[in-house]
Amino acid sequence: MALTNIQSIMVKANQMIIGVSDCSKFANYSKWIGACAQVAEVVKLDSENENIQDLKRCHGLVLTGGEDLHPRYYGMPEYYEFCYKCDVNEKRDEFERKLLDLSQRLELPVLGICRGLQVVNAFFGGTLIPDIPRWGKFNHSKLEDGRDRIHSIQVDPNSWFFRIVQKEHGTVNSNHHQSADRISADLVASAFSTDGVVEALERKEPNGKPFLCLVQWHPERMVDQQGNFVQNIRSSFIAAAQNRIE
Repeated sequence: MALTNIQSIMVKANQMIIGVSDCSKFANYSKWIGACAQVAEVVKLDSENENIQDLKRCHGLVLTGGEDLHPRYYGMPEYYEFCYKCDVNEKRDEFERKLLDLSQRLELPVLGICRGLQVVNAFFGGTLIPDIPRWGKFNHSKLEDGRDRIHSIQVDPNSWFFRIVQKEHGTVNSNHHQSADRISADLVASAFSTDGVVEALERKEPNGKPFLCLVQWHPERMVDQQGNFVQNIRSSFIAAAQNRIE
């Protein structure tokens, strides 16, 4: 179907609708995005119901955190032994790849959080580190008492992402054991942790292309919700979605 035909299917309204992929902590993301005054509705995009077509009435897509991505989706099925096997959901993997494909054809703004960053990198041809500590870096998963780890990051001052956060250094939370490895040729890393884990990705050539912001931390549950590494990210995504409203 031609792009113009796909766009014509989208609901024309003056109220913002944001699609959010389902996960075990969906309510956290829904509340965080829905708290914006401009957002009239948050649509749960659920692999169990396969409601991909609901994305056509949305003005933006949030890809959430959660399970390990099966390594066959980035061409390394042998890495499966390093995954948390009870935490791999191939139905969700396939569903979110379809969401991404449709979002790009619709030219929708996309915000990827944690697993969302990893899914997008794999979708565009990149690969993942399946287990960060076993690849020789510090542990980035949650602490034994269930709290998020906290660490510093450095942002490329020449990046598109820097224009959003307006800071070269920051402190973010951390709860993941996988991360981006080889970056897609279509993307570029714009922030790193001190031990070299990729913390943000963006389009290599963003000019004239839809908004795509990918972060490895969880802005939806950061303590400082007014900080640049939370509020600026959400605000820029919402502004991009606002531009989709006709």
